[in-house]
Amino acid sequence: MKELKVGVIGLGVGERHAMAYRSLPNVTVTAVCDIDPVKLSEVADRQEVSGRYSDFREMLDREDLDAVSICSFDDQHADQAVAAFDAGLHVMVEKPVALNRANLERIIRAQQDSGCQLSSNLILRQSPRFIRLRDRVAAGDFGDLHYVEGDYLHQILWKITEGWRGKMDFYCVAYGGGIHLIDLMRWICGEEVTQVTAMAAKKLTRGTAFPYPDTMACLLRFESDLLGKSTTSFGTQRPIMHTLNLYGSKASFENAVPDALLFSGDRQEDLTLVDDPYPAIEKGDLLPKFVEAIRNGTEPPVTARDVYRVMEICFACWESVQQGRQIDVSYTL
Repeated sequence: MKELKVGVIGLGVGERHAMAYRSLPNVTVTAVCDIDPVKLSEVADRQEVSGRYSDFREMLDREDLDAVSICSFDDQHADQAVAAFDAGLHVMVEKPVALNRANLERIIRAQQDSGCQLSSNLILRQSPRFIRLRDRVAAGDFGDLHYVEGDYLHQILWKITEGWRGKMDFYCVAYGGGIHLIDLMRWICGEEVTQVTAMAAKKLTRGTAFPYPDTMACLLRFESDLLGKSTTSFGTQRPIMHTLNLYGSKASFENAVPDALLFSGDRQEDLTLVDDPYPAIEKGDLLPKFVEAIRNGTEPPVTARDVYRVMEICFACWESVQQGRQIDVSYTL
């Protein structure tokens, strides 16, 4: 098995990527990059990486790499992904891959021209509970799905009032959080979103320097006329929860901890507890399959098409907020 040489850009969550790669056979992290010299030195020492760079372009020019993980600030993803594809590298990128349509189009062109793989760390797809739920939906256990909810509720307000996200020229909470649940809903239901209507509010961050909405609610219409809803809030006073509720003609599912609820009717005796592990995921869990896809010339579980399409849904949601109207979702690929 040929050795796969990998670089990692951005050493916050990027260190988790480095750890995951290093656990795989015949995969070597040969270079890391970060603009913070202290973090660069500390992480490179811990992960035993000799190639150390503060400039990602220098790393791409000087290192003999096969793939790169991009884990930098969100507004850097597009330039770094395009440069990596131009260098002929496969790319795993933390979400969101881009913050606007123009940059997404740049990435699509570069990736398509390169013939390389693109994947994103939409990690909820690895949760055993959601994998089994998807299998049940595909088997017809839920009958005709008519409504689904997927909410990202997390107390991380400091990330936008104090952290680097709030210092960017633009930030959307749905791009950074809600995207996980939007992707999860389309993956589990096996349908694409065709229309969106969204509203957003800046209430929790009043009086702070953060200029954008901190809460966003999106209504979604899928291909079969299935309706959905996705709310993102970075200020919810509760432990992190990936709300996922599915309602069908035969059964309904409501995610909860420790066990989810599965209903086959409207009586109490129609309730079954679902104890499949949740969330039971680590940041690096998608990387083995990404590496396998590179080696085999196959698509990873989160394909480039998935990455582009969920991003285009998110863009449509933000456009709906700005324009105050329903937006039809269009897909490039």
